Amino acid sequence: MTAAARLTAVTAAACAVVLGAALPSSAINSYNATPAPERTEVGALVATWDNDDNPATPDRVDWVCSGTMIDADTFLTAAHCTTDWPANVKFYVSLDQDVQAGLDKAAAQHPGDPAAVAEAVAVQGTAHSHPAYPGPASDTHDISVIELPAAKVKARWNFTPATLPKAGALSALGPQGLKDTSFVVAGYGTQEAQRGPGGHTHPGGGVRMKAPTGFNALNNAWIRLSMNASQGNGGACYGDSGGPNFATLNGKRTLVATTITGDTPCYATNVTYRLDTPGARAFLAPFVTLP
Repeated sequence: MTAAARLTAVTAAACAVVLGAALPSSAINSYNATPAPERTEVGALVATWDNDDNPATPDRVDWVCSGTMIDADTFLTAAHCTTDWPANVKFYVSLDQDVQAGLDKAAAQHPGDPAAVAEAVAVQGTAHSHPAYPGPASDTHDISVIELPAAKVKARWNFTPATLPKAGALSALGPQGLKDTSFVVAGYGTQEAQRGPGGHTHPGGGVRMKAPTGFNALNNAWIRLSMNASQGNGGACYGDSGGPNFATLNGKRTLVATTITGDTPCYATNVTYRLDTPGARAFLAPFVTLP
């Protein structure tokens, strides 16, 4: 990825989730990753908010997380992306391939007008976070949707919504079936940690990328995916939170989980929230038709 990441302390706090000692994921690693212009259902969550608690100064605007369109007007992301913000936060969704370049261009055209910048690249929506978030580590209920005006989304982008899994689809595969399944993570996040004169940095971000991953472990709410480069895998990092993890099930690309957290340098494991569980399906049922 070539665009500079812009995660501030406010954004990082908004994108935080407590799961052991791990930090939230938000980007696609540079190794074994490629651009994903064909994944038109994958988008970036853009926010405007009060950056300094001073209503006299312009709000901040930035992309903050990733996510996926799961029908014509519903964008799926993570609850830690849509909670713990200032009261005046507004959320937008962009399906552009390079959202950072779009924001940079719009900022030059609309200086001091963050709403105009956001509207230049994205469509405003309403966030609905899981009411039980944050839950216990066994199931944090880290899931959220942005409801969007379908006509505005259709007028700007062509996409086919992601296919959600049937109930218990991952459990039904069994250990060997999971090992034999192809997984792909996608999102707009930064790259893995790189050491420099000032310490570790996470370059990149803001461009839709994808990378293969491998099965690691499955439990009631989570599926852990391996990001081991030596096995041909890539993985997620900062900014990929809420983004999709696809699996090929019965020959069909299926959105089986969303990126939530992982290891600090973004090298080892992507911890993702399952979408085939009773809890996830109960949350999604009012917003989308489930298989």
